[in-house]
Amino acid sequence: MTNFFIKVSTIASVCCLTHALCYGQQNVALPKQSDRWAIQPNGSITWNINDRVPHTDHIEMAGEKVAIWVEYGLDSIKRPKISRTLVFPTFRMLPDGTRTHISYSFQDNELPRFYINKKQFDLGTAKSSKKGSLGYDVKNINHKGIMRVNAEIGNPVLATMERSFYPSVDQPMAIEKFVFTNVSDADLPISMEYLKREVRTDPSRSKVQSHSVIMGTVGDGNQIVKPGKSVTFAVYYLATDHPDQLPVIKPEEEEQKRIKRIAEIQAPLKLETPDNVLNATFDFAKLRATESIYKTKGGYMHGPGGLAYYAAIWANDQAEYINPYFAFSGDRIGNLSAMNSYAWFAKYMNPDYKAIPSSIVAEGDAVWKGAGDRGDQAMIAYGASRYALANGNIDSARKLWPLIEWCLEYSKRKMNAEGVVTSDKDELEGRFPAGKANLSTNTLYYDALRSSVLLGRALNKPKSQTDAYNKEADVLKLNMEKYFGGNVEGFETYKYYEGNDVLRAWICLPLTMGIFDRKQGTIDALFSPRLWTADGLATQAGKETFWDRSTLYALRGVLQAGETEKAIDFIKYYSRRRLLGDHVPYAVEAFPEGNQRHLSAESGLYCRIFTEGLFGMRPVGLRSFDCTPRLPKDWNKMALRNIHSFGNVFDLEVTRAGKGNLLVTIKKEGKDYKYQVKEGATQLIKL
Repeated sequence: MTNFFIKVSTIASVCCLTHALCYGQQNVALPKQSDRWAIQPNGSITWNINDRVPHTDHIEMAGEKVAIWVEYGLDSIKRPKISRTLVFPTFRMLPDGTRTHISYSFQDNELPRFYINKKQFDLGTAKSSKKGSLGYDVKNINHKGIMRVNAEIGNPVLATMERSFYPSVDQPMAIEKFVFTNVSDADLPISMEYLKREVRTDPSRSKVQSHSVIMGTVGDGNQIVKPGKSVTFAVYYLATDHPDQLPVIKPEEEEQKRIKRIAEIQAPLKLETPDNVLNATFDFAKLRATESIYKTKGGYMHGPGGLAYYAAIWANDQAEYINPYFAFSGDRIGNLSAMNSYAWFAKYMNPDYKAIPSSIVAEGDAVWKGAGDRGDQAMIAYGASRYALANGNIDSARKLWPLIEWCLEYSKRKMNAEGVVTSDKDELEGRFPAGKANLSTNTLYYDALRSSVLLGRALNKPKSQTDAYNKEADVLKLNMEKYFGGNVEGFETYKYYEGNDVLRAWICLPLTMGIFDRKQGTIDALFSPRLWTADGLATQAGKETFWDRSTLYALRGVLQAGETEKAIDFIKYYSRRRLLGDHVPYAVEAFPEGNQRHLSAESGLYCRIFTEGLFGMRPVGLRSFDCTPRLPKDWNKMALRNIHSFGNVFDLEVTRAGKGNLLVTIKKEGKDYKYQVKEGATQLIKL
């Protein structure tokens, strides 16, 4: 299918010349946006097909045993084309590796044939392409955890079709459902042929035994449909090691289970702001962040997805990015996956302080450490300490403490003569230079020390230990300033590594860790035309490559630095582009790598813009957090509802109280706890 993505460097340069939203002296511009999609009253988004074709896009949906990647689009004469790829994370091939799950793709021409009024209905033909044919016009496409394609069939129109794609919640199976409605004045015979097709993997390469992937029909046959009435058919795609013992497949039941799981994910942690795009993007981000958790023989494992990363864990995606979000999410499975990931990393602690693998793959049966030490121990200590505090469960915190201690000690032993931590690579694994010591590893280690002081006190650890961590953090902060601080391309910001003379996106990291010594130069650099592109931050100035993760960190960090108005414009822009633009509805991994696949942990980072940035929630104890709310000047109120964190369930409201003051209200168990704070000030909240 045609790749619809445009080089961001080209867009950015054009936009900088043609638009006039400027900040300071940096003259960065935000391009105008033309929404393809629209938010619906039920919180879904819809693309009403118009003349903006050709267009293609892709989306991933996941359950505990399956992921379905749907690539869809219309050509220049609106002929539809849909391809679906099924991934079965717990059905594996040999030798063990990151990508040894089985996956198969299915095209429209492999579907069973449909007949309407005794004529074949062609899924690949536009209604307008041949008069009298039974092609169809796609009227709209809708997303909210289930992809729905609505179309009119025939010329004149005989029937409508709703075509739905969704994964099973707990089975290695996905469903494609067809609902045909007779809109003519006469009885209409509608039929689907029976089909069952099996692929069986090579037993010599299959783990444990040969695996079968089966495509088959449910409800096949012919039915006479009365005017105004509907008929439902379905196609299933499943994996099994026992093809002679297939379960009874109930598409409607599977759909209802999917709807229930979506609602379960969406109910906690509700964002309420005056901006409906932000609210909706947040809801979609919660779904993508949480659905991509696989039930493996090694326990629940959150996986990034993207046709590549399943039944495995990474020190960045899981330990650093997503797990601190799960501590606020209220999702039982999310929290189980978080604790399980740390437990798996803890198995690789050793007395010689050899690095923990970057990734544990194949349901726990193998590891990947091809990039050496990427600063993984700093990632794990940072994520685990923040998770333990925000989760608020003392038993969980006690289980995590030995891992945190070990990772801190590992990092301490990697100090160089200048007093900063060395690592072989950073999380980009050599795609861009990172020197012998990089800013990412050091800022993560710094925050891990600060959080571990707070966690150690909550667990009644020796004062000598927490005092030592505090002192190490103080010294590291000074050393980081000496080693990384500097003028880069005219901005008083950070060199990403020694000798670095080109701006890098990860200069945003100190802001997210509460280091504001160089905030003005850093923010100016981030939002300058050298780094900011139409799709967020370029990984390195002058390059077209971008990774959403750094943009998401930066937007959070700029809020934490108190530049609310500057940040909120870019957050609104980014959210609208990702939810309503040409590639929707989630945060992406990267470009050009991966074709902007919707890796799951990036959606967790999007949510953290709000929990930690806009609402300024910084865990300081198992039952307490610092709250530094950043209410945009055009808003009078914002809230996070049904927060499950710090061992409590509560609402957090922020409203204007006049004369530069804000009223922070905690609603818990039918009671209101009110705090008045100056704008920009921090309030300690004890639950």
